Amino acid sequence: MRILLAEDDQSQAESIQTWLEMDGYVIDWVERGDHAILAIEQHQYDCVLLDRGLPHATGDDILKSLRSTQKDTPVIFITARDSIDDRVEGLDLGANDYLVKPFSLEELSARVRAQLRLKQQTPNHILKWQDLSLDTQAKALNKAGQPIDLTAKEFQILYKLMQQPEHVITREQLEESLYAWGDEIESNAIEVFIYQLRKKIGSQMIKTIRGLGYRMHKPEA
Repeated sequence: MRILLAEDDQSQAESIQTWLEMDGYVIDWVERGDHAILAIEQHQYDCVLLDRGLPHATGDDILKSLRSTQKDTPVIFITARDSIDDRVEGLDLGANDYLVKPFSLEELSARVRAQLRLKQQTPNHILKWQDLSLDTQAKALNKAGQPIDLTAKEFQILYKLMQQPEHVITREQLEESLYAWGDEIESNAIEVFIYQLRKKIGSQMIKTIRGLGYRMHKPEA
């Protein structure tokens, strides 16, 4: 899952990014508010972490811009503005949560997980295709009722494919779901992950559409 981190304190941002990446998230980090607005326009994020005191556009400006187009993307303010009035104002602007600095990284992780659970508490948090059942809350896969272990990246690729199982998902879309800006991507990385998935779920469950990408496939009876 992809998270946007908008924080101008480099030391704190690097700590947050490293911590959340250990939880399996892909993190895009920006230091300026206008860059955050641009990132939101260009990418779909599962959660956004906003400092309120950013240069070139405040966290409040970013939140207003986001809410004009994306009503349900979870937003957590991470800020030193700690008065009751500040908290009420931030939540009334449309933030889903408000975390005051300094905070523990463990608490931040828990709050991110809580927001993602709330977002996924709908009937479609379990994705199904043939005999596959993917629980996006528990990050668990079952095939014909039997659990199958997936790595974080294998889960993310299968999640992306099963969201729209009859649509072709391009290589670029899969890479974007796995890697943050600046990450080095091996030329055959997606092919390797697809190969590993096919070994686990069945060689015919994912079809390669030459020159376009991949989609889920109904194996021949």
